[in-house]
Amino acid sequence: MSISHHIPARLMRAYAAGSLPASFATVVAAHVSVCDECRARLEAEEIAGGAVLENLNPVGGDEARLRAAVLARLDDALEAPEAPAPEGHGIYPGPVMAALKGRAPRWKPLGAGIRQTILASGDEGSLRLLYIPPGAAVPDHGHGGLELTMVLQGSFGDETGHYGVGDVEVADDSLEHTPIAGPEAPCIALAATDAPLRFRALVPRLLQPLFRI
Repeated sequence: MSISHHIPARLMRAYAAGSLPASFATVVAAHVSVCDECRARLEAEEIAGGAVLENLNPVGGDEARLRAAVLARLDDALEAPEAPAPEGHGIYPGPVMAALKGRAPRWKPLGAGIRQTILASGDEGSLRLLYIPPGAAVPDHGHGGLELTMVLQGSFGDETGHYGVGDVEVADDSLEHTPIAGPEAPCIALAATDAPLRFRALVPRLLQPLFRI
């Protein structure tokens, strides 16, 4: 698999630290599961984080004792075995199958042949699968926050470039674009957002509350 668009360093660092919201963490986990380069970067971030913890300078006796206790627990045997990582199925990596709870996507139409399956939705954002027919375009839109989109099948292109299987597009409130699926196959993508999209056309804006996008 040839991957050209990867997870930015700041997001990888947040993921390694466990501070990334769940929807974004799922996209990062799915990408890392298929990208050797980002898997190596994640391991480096985790090692660096462990080194920082090991070299913390306590400023008081209580903090020193707490730090020593935490570090000692790192060597303790686990009380229960860690749950095995979910296995992928077809085009869906293990983290996506976990979000799907092992079931096939339940597609709901959005119009023009585009479909979606909402995997999670809450105060921190949403996670969904998108199905875009070959050559179809998602209506022109901007972003109220951050959006991560990973291609699972097919491809899409927009004003920022071309994205194939495994690639991740990072969009923020500075980007307005019109993603168009490639001609070779339906584009299936995993998308996480932390704010509603900003559609320019009236009809998508009117339907937006219904579709929760």
